[in-house]
Amino acid sequence: MLESVIASPEVVHYICKRFGIHMSKKLGQNFLIRRSVVDEIVDAAELNPTDSVLEVGPGIGTLTQGLAQSGASVTAVELDRRLPEILAVTVGGYENVRIVQGDILQVNIPELMDNKPFKVVANLPYYITTPIIMTLLERKLPIERLVVMVQREVAERMVAAPGTKAYGALSVVVQYYTEPHIVMDVPPKAFMPAPEVTSAVVCCKRRTEPPVQVKDEKILFRVIKAAFAQRRKTFSNTMKTTGLPKDTIAAVLEKAGIDGQRRGETFSLDEFAAVANAWIEVEGL
Repeated sequence: MLESVIASPEVVHYICKRFGIHMSKKLGQNFLIRRSVVDEIVDAAELNPTDSVLEVGPGIGTLTQGLAQSGASVTAVELDRRLPEILAVTVGGYENVRIVQGDILQVNIPELMDNKPFKVVANLPYYITTPIIMTLLERKLPIERLVVMVQREVAERMVAAPGTKAYGALSVVVQYYTEPHIVMDVPPKAFMPAPEVTSAVVCCKRRTEPPVQVKDEKILFRVIKAAFAQRRKTFSNTMKTTGLPKDTIAAVLEKAGIDGQRRGETFSLDEFAAVANAWIEVEGL
């Protein structure tokens, strides 16, 4: 195990040179080289020694080290087959760290986390950020808190309000399951190699109860998906992507008290819920 702070330019450079690591653009690898950012992420997660943490994409262990030093039990899932042996050197001395080689979208997370509540803390690969977040939330895993580093643009989408340019399906799903807020911006020079965009850390606290009541969440998410399928079209038109006939759509919107000439990106979560519940009533589901 390295005794020095991994999240520094000198140490990251040394590790990459020693092990012959060439960062993979395909895997979206950008290693943190600023320890203060690691500390901010760990603080946002509010970790204590009784917590279990799932880290996605530990890389060479820059964030993993900070998580380990909190005393929490850390399970880090790494897709790149080259890195577990390097992680064994960089963070292998921490008894509270377990490295798992695998794809976070494929592994059995409940089994991995002993079917207990856990927190997710990660510097997510930018090329697959949204699928990872959506998968973690929609699986209804016992996640207490989600603290992730993402592109600033994605962070803005996660916290966006209805009617704004950034508002989309990701906004609605994240806000349905959690209460998100942006913790901090992270400049490109905090990474090696420096990405072309500014990043941001987002903290999502899991809601104990959904902010709206729906009779069927699957219907709700079908409505949300339809609303953003064709952003420039009216909601009446985009609802056709659900497969519902035109007259049924009209009946659903009338029952929900929704103007179908509006665009989906202007709808609040309450309005999406109203449409979903009206769909169920009209169709007798």
